[in-house]
Amino acid sequence: MKLFTRYNRVNITTTIITFVVGSIAFYYVLNYVLISQLDRGLHVEQTEILDFVREHKRVPDPLTTKHQWTEYIPATETITHPKATTTEAYNKLESETEPVRQLVFTIEAGGRLYKVIVNQSKTETEDLLQMIVLVIILMIALILLFNYLINRKLVTALWKPFYTTISTIKDYKLGEKKALQLPREKLDEIDLLNTSLNSMTERIHQDYHALKMFTENASHEMQTPLAVIRSKVESLLQLSEGKEAMVHQLMTIEDATLKLSRLHQSLLLLTKLENRQFELSTPVDLTAILLLKLEERESLINAKELIVSVATEEVYLSFHQHLAEIMINNLLNNVIRYTPLHGTVSIRLSKESLSIKNYAADGPLNNEKLFQRFYKEEQSAESTGLGLAIVKEICTLAGFHIQYRYASQEHEFTIYFNTQ
Repeated sequence: MKLFTRYNRVNITTTIITFVVGSIAFYYVLNYVLISQLDRGLHVEQTEILDFVREHKRVPDPLTTKHQWTEYIPATETITHPKATTTEAYNKLESETEPVRQLVFTIEAGGRLYKVIVNQSKTETEDLLQMIVLVIILMIALILLFNYLINRKLVTALWKPFYTTISTIKDYKLGEKKALQLPREKLDEIDLLNTSLNSMTERIHQDYHALKMFTENASHEMQTPLAVIRSKVESLLQLSEGKEAMVHQLMTIEDATLKLSRLHQSLLLLTKLENRQFELSTPVDLTAILLLKLEERESLINAKELIVSVATEEVYLSFHQHLAEIMINNLLNNVIRYTPLHGTVSIRLSKESLSIKNYAADGPLNNEKLFQRFYKEEQSAESTGLGLAIVKEICTLAGFHIQYRYASQEHEFTIYFNTQ
C-alpha cells in the first residue's frame, strides 16, 4: 500500500468521524437552543395572560395565528407546576395535526377555574433543523472532496523529490565513473536523505573502485610469478631427464602451480561476478558453444568410453560470451570428471532450459552445500571446489535458476533461462 493511500484513508476516516460526531452534537445543541426559544415564547404568553386576568378579571380572547394558538377549557384541578412539553396538536388554520411545543397551566378568572393551553408550532424549527442538517452534509461532502484533492496535489508535490531520489537510485549502476549525486532539496527531510545517500554511495563507490583496482592488479601481478614458476619448472624437467625423484618432485610442483593458477583465476572471476563487472547485453549462440565444448572434450569422453546423448535447439540469449563459455565448461568438466567408466551422459538444450544428466550409483550430493565455495564431495587434486559456485553466481547474475536433483541413479543439473 502506498503511503499516500494509507494517509488518505486515515485522514478521510478521521475527518468523517469528526464531522459526524460534531454534526450530531451540533444538531442536539441547536435543537436545545430552538426549543428553549419556543419555551421562552410560551412563558411570555403565560405572563401576558396572567397580567390580563389580574387587570380585567377575565380571560383574554383566544389568540390564533399560523404558528401559535391558545385554548381555554374549564378545569376542576389546579396545575401547580406547569411545564412545557413536546406533543402534537391540531392547527385549525393549517387544517392539520402538527408537532408543537405546548404549555398547560390553570388560571382563575370571574370566579371560575380555567385550563389554558398555549401551543407553539415546531414546524419552522424542524424545517430549520432539516436545512441545517442538509447544509452540514453538503459542507462535509465539499470539505472531504476539497481535502482529498488538495492533499492529493500537495502530497504529490511534497513526495515528488522522494520519488525522484528513488528513481535515481534504481537507475544508478555501481560501475559508473562517478558516485551518486542527488540534488539539494527545500524539504529538510528529503535533503537529509539525499545528503546521507550521497555520502554513503561516495564511500561505496570508493570501496568498489579500490576493490576493482585490487582485482585487476592482483590478476596481473599474481599471474606473472605463476607463469615464471611454471616456465622454470618446465626447464628443470627438461634438465632432469633420468632423475626420477627430481622429476617427480618437479611434476608435483607443476601440478600445485597449475592448481594455484586455476584457483587464482576462479577467485578473481567470482569477485568480478559479485561486483557485477560484466555487461550481459551480447547475443550469444548457446547451442554453438555447447557443441564446441563437447567437441573439445571428445578425447576425454572417448577415453572414459562415455555414452553421450545430445538434443539441442537453436538458443540465442542476451548474455556474455565469456561467461556462457565458463558456465558450459564447468558443467561439462563436472559431469565428465565424476561419471564412471562406460557411464551415460544426457544433455538437453531448449529455449527454456539446459539439462545435463550423468549416471552415478553413489547416491545424491549434498544439495545444501553443493553450490558453496570449496565444497567437494570427493577430494580431487584437479578440482578447486569452485566450479559449481561459479556456475551458480553466473546464473544469479543472468537471472537464471539452477536446480539439482537425483533420481534413478542419475545426477541432473538444470538451468532455467529467464525467457520472459
